[in-house]
Amino acid sequence: MTQSAKIYRIVVGIDYSSTSELALRTAFELAAKEERAEVHAVNVVSAAAEFTYTELPATGAGLSIRQAHEELEAYINKELAAWQEATGKSFSRCVGHVRTEFPAEEIAQLGSDLEADLIVVGTHGRRGVRRLVLGSVAEGVVRMARGPVLVVRPREIKKDVPEIEPPCPRCVETREATGGAELWCEQHRERHGQRHTYRYDARPLQPTDFTLVKRM
Repeated sequence: MTQSAKIYRIVVGIDYSSTSELALRTAFELAAKEERAEVHAVNVVSAAAEFTYTELPATGAGLSIRQAHEELEAYINKELAAWQEATGKSFSRCVGHVRTEFPAEEIAQLGSDLEADLIVVGTHGRRGVRRLVLGSVAEGVVRMARGPVLVVRPREIKKDVPEIEPPCPRCVETREATGGAELWCEQHRERHGQRHTYRYDARPLQPTDFTLVKRM
């Protein structure tokens, strides 16, 4: 390891949920790939619970800043030890930060203050493909951050995610048989509507298409 290597800094939002655990471990994995890397885990506690964003609740609301720091330190140490034991990997340093008020703004601001190379935030899967809704913490960080943002969520697919069907075998056969002139089989032709095809006749350029002026 060379001391001249630039420190790669990752900021990750923490709310003590399973989603934030995934975000934290993702940050650990990315940091382990760098020669010199720091993970900065930030928990945002709100002085007013009604202003708490839906995806990053201030679980520490009502705690003193000292207590919030102690809780965050214990959480990071536990997660880091478990990750290191499971993977045998490591990185340079992990730092905990406690901020107050608005999660998205504070996470993005810490990223700017540290000149972070990446911000990692989790988003709960309950919204499915609509999870990055206006006003969510993840959406807010993506919108406000001055650098790259990685949004992670649980692997399992939720019930509200629409299932994408495989292509109809007969539609595939129809396209192959007609060279693409027909896109759909008879069953799906009405569903997808008639294809609108626009044809353009190619013709050679005539001398009158361009006026060439020969300069003496």
